[in-house]
This record gives sequence, structure tokens and C-alpha cells, in this order.
Amino acid sequence: MTRLAGKSALITGAARGIGRAFAERYIAEGAQVAIGDIDFVGATETAEEIGALAIQMDVTNRDSIENALSETTATFGQIDVLINNAALFTAAPILDIKEADYSRTFDVNIKGTLFTLQAVARHMIDRGIKGKIINMASQAGRRGEPLVAVYCATKAAVISLTQSAGLNLIKHGINVNAISPGVVDGAHWDGVDALFAKFEGKKIGQKKAEVGATVPYGRMGTPDDLTGMAVFLASDEADYIVAQTYNVDGGQWMS
Repeated sequence: MTRLAGKSALITGAARGIGRAFAERYIAEGAQVAIGDIDFVGATETAEEIGALAIQMDVTNRDSIENALSETTATFGQIDVLINNAALFTAAPILDIKEADYSRTFDVNIKGTLFTLQAVARHMIDRGIKGKIINMASQAGRRGEPLVAVYCATKAAVISLTQSAGLNLIKHGINVNAISPGVVDGAHWDGVDALFAKFEGKKIGQKKAEVGATVPYGRMGTPDDLTGMAVFLASDEADYIVAQTYNVDGGQWMS
């Protein structure tokens, strides 16, 4: 499997979870991968285990973004693929939303996505690279939820940003698309479950079980379930795909 042979990728938030699964699959497909994560210890451990490059990267800081690009290109020569995976989840009733929580979530999920995309797109244009940029949306961006207003709004913005950036950058030969996961099991969803337990008075694990039972496929997703779409969108096979957001969610959302 070498569908990404000769390509170099930067994946944000890839020390663990979905981002790590992308990194592992990309390496298996022949790509060189830089893991950009605010958790440099975790990124380093993962990089050593899978054969990637670890970079300390705070996507809310534009100097950090530029440093990540410099480190990646110094090692690999260029960036052919970007996955904007770094994100935060938050939940609270509308009347309890805190401004600091709102600001932090938008800073990571939208500001981070936009300005990492912008920096990598400039790099691709300057070098004449016909690159691929993949943003991570969510089924939460397809509709509102009573307790998840801020996170849903950020992921709706990711979908919109993907459309605008895709239409703007394709003239440079840069494809921008997005993946919209459903409910993906793992440490992330354990944290989500704990928040719902707090606000809905449920037992730990109850929300997770309830949500998993609603997935038409019959179970929650896993990070590995998303890797096929990530490889496809980074490959030459996706050259004619522009500004789209693909649901990879076991049938939870149809569009």
C-alpha cells in the first residue's frame, strides 16, 4: 500500500486518537509524517513508536504554526498534505456557557484551522505544490444540540470554511475538503460522556452506550474507520473533489 508514496504530511493534534490513526495509516501508505501537537511529550512518544517527526505546535499561535512549517520543511523538503485535526470539545447549557470556554474552543477549532490552512496554502503556492488540505469537521457541525452550542458552532464553521477555502484555492491546484465523523470511541468520548453525565444526571458510560446504540451501523466508530477517507482525500484519486465534507459516521447523517 503506497498510495501516498513520495508525499509529506503535517497532521495537527496527532499525538493520540484520530490524529495518531491518520499518521500511522499515512506512514503505511508511504508518506512521511510530521505530528504537530501542543503535547510535545505525547507527540514524541508517538513519533518514536510509528516512525514520524514530532513537532511542538500550538495552533492558536501563529508563530508556532510558522515554526511547525519550518521544522517540517527542513526535514521533509515540503508539505504536500495537511490534516487540520487539532480540536477541543466543550459542552454546557446555553445559560452556563463561559466566555473563556467559548474563546478557547473557537481559538483552537476555527482560528487554528484557518491560520494553519493559510500558512500551509501559502507554502504550497510558493513552491507550486498541488497539495491536499483536509479539515476535520463533525456531525455536530450539521445540526445544533442543546448542550453543545459552542462546539457545534465551531464545526459548522469548519464546514463553511472548507467550502470557501476549497473554492478559493483550487485555482492554485490545492484541494480543500473535510471529513465529518460521527461518534468515535476512545479517550475523547470518555470526556464527552463525563460532561453529559454532569449536565444530564446520567451515570458514567450511560450516554456513551445510548449514543452508540443509535448508530445505524450498529456501533460507535473507531479512529481506524476514518483513515480510508483521509488517505483517499490526500491521494491523486481525489484531484477532482473540491470543497466537500464527507460523512464517515456509520449512517448517522445523510447529505
